[in-house]
Amino acid sequence: MNEAIALIKKLITIPSTSRNEQEISDFLFDYFTKRGQKVNRHFCNLWMESPHNQPGQPTLLLNAHIDTVKPNASWQRNPFEATVEGDTIYGLGSNDDLASLVSLYFAFEQLSAQPQAYNLIFAASAEEEVSGKQGMESLIKVLPKIDFALIGEPTGMQPAIAEKGLMVLDCEAQGKSGHAARNEGINAIYEAMQDIEWFRTFKFPKKSDLLGEVKTTVTLVNAGTQHNVIPDKCTFVVDVRTNELYSNEEVYEIIKKHVKSNVVARSFRLNSSSVSLDHPYVQHLVNNYGKIPFGSATLSDQALIHNCPTMKMGPGDSARSHTADEFIRINEIEDAIQFYVKTLMNFKF
Repeated sequence: MNEAIALIKKLITIPSTSRNEQEISDFLFDYFTKRGQKVNRHFCNLWMESPHNQPGQPTLLLNAHIDTVKPNASWQRNPFEATVEGDTIYGLGSNDDLASLVSLYFAFEQLSAQPQAYNLIFAASAEEEVSGKQGMESLIKVLPKIDFALIGEPTGMQPAIAEKGLMVLDCEAQGKSGHAARNEGINAIYEAMQDIEWFRTFKFPKKSDLLGEVKTTVTLVNAGTQHNVIPDKCTFVVDVRTNELYSNEEVYEIIKKHVKSNVVARSFRLNSSSVSLDHPYVQHLVNNYGKIPFGSATLSDQALIHNCPTMKMGPGDSARSHTADEFIRINEIEDAIQFYVKTLMNFKF
């Protein structure tokens, strides 16, 4: 625990906002190497395998990310200083996602010290907060075939067996310019308002028990050049959070049939992800440890790991993420390391 706490305190002091992870990646590469690990690097991503891995066994991936969001202006403490007050460590990224990173790494050390009934890989990924193409999307292509991925994110050590997907839409309503003093032109704002109201009120038919409804939220609107000109164009952005019952493409096609505005999706790549409640590890957590599976509204590297079941579970609380004076409690890290080891030691997938 002393080593784990010393590591997270050091990592907080290294600025590592998304796409600026070179320094923290270099530090961790040296740190893991000095602890006897054979470390592989892909861009700023780092990964290592247990020395006891054997051909033919299923492969478990333990993953957490090294990047953070930018600190907001409301911080009362230095975000790049690990401030310890009692059992609490304050600092940018402490909760999201350095606590999971540290906990999973020290669990990996213990689990890889002896043969398991599965192959074990630990990966520290970059660009998670922006779903960057040089993060997990690139890393997963160079890793061995994964059969199950456990993603460390702040869930209070409860298993998030599903998470919502994300699709961002750029929309444009067309009008016709004219003088505001006369009854002429077609106001693009009014045209957009009809579609914006549809996004606000429409209910997609398929509602998930875990993730609820598909959620569409208009988050940006822009139109007009000056007060006396009828705007001929109104653009707006829609944040779409999909459940596991729809692909992003399916939701996109439904939207296009209902709105008049031109709609362009920035990407379809961040689909909802889930693992069956019947998966043996999920059942292990429920039946032997009383854990309560749930669906998560927030996105993680799960969305970029395809062709295998994935689950999210880690120390901390998602409500602390991206907030001023973010923090993690020391006992949360200690409990997480012990729980990962206890539930994964000699487990059979």
